[in-house]
Amino acid sequence: DAAGLAISEKMRGQIGGLAQAQRNAQDGISLVQTAEGALTEVHSMLQRIRDLKVQYENQTLSTEDKSAIDAEFTQLKNEIGSIQSTTEFNKNKLLNASGTTTFQVGANSGETVSVTRIDLTGVSGTGNTSGVSAGTSLANVSLAGIDTGIENVSKLRGDFGAVQNRLEHRLNNLAVYQENLVAAESRIRDVDMAQEMVNFSKLQILQQAGTSMLAQANQSSQSVLSLLR
Repeated sequence: DAAGLAISEKMRGQIGGLAQAQRNAQDGISLVQTAEGALTEVHSMLQRIRDLKVQYENQTLSTEDKSAIDAEFTQLKNEIGSIQSTTEFNKNKLLNASGTTTFQVGANSGETVSVTRIDLTGVSGTGNTSGVSAGTSLANVSLAGIDTGIENVSKLRGDFGAVQNRLEHRLNNLAVYQENLVAAESRIRDVDMAQEMVNFSKLQILQQAGTSMLAQANQSSQSVLSLLR
């Protein structure tokens, strides 16, 4: 069945594409989880910085006390900068790049999911995503700025979480679709195989019948010859 074979081969192509799309979706989930995990740490450190700022503003503290608080703040600020510059997935920077990362999560063109890259610029002195700029002492950081940074990071975490949920739903859908397509392709192949077996059986029967008739004809000829002797 040429038509059935063509459909079957097309389905096999789709099945292969769906398998790869599932791997792509899994990679996308891993990337998003990596970024979100890093932002979780940044969020925690910003919360600690806020606590330090509240403590720092207490006028009962000595100069030495404030210096100790400022030293912890500097360590936290530097660690946020380190997370910004080193967080990556397969050598792709996740927290200091612009543009989008697109995942091919379908067997056909256009079946994609994109995630916007972020630039956590606050710690580099070029922006206020985190509310904390490089080279800044705790005395020059405002609670309002820190709160803005916490809100920004919270929003980014929410955005990544939404993308992860979408990818997980897409992954589940791809798995079901592939399973159904494999079953459909198998039925087409099985029908063709069953038909071929029927045809083969018919040929076998015809061949056996022909052989039997030939044997009977030979036997009849021998009987006639024996009567003529």
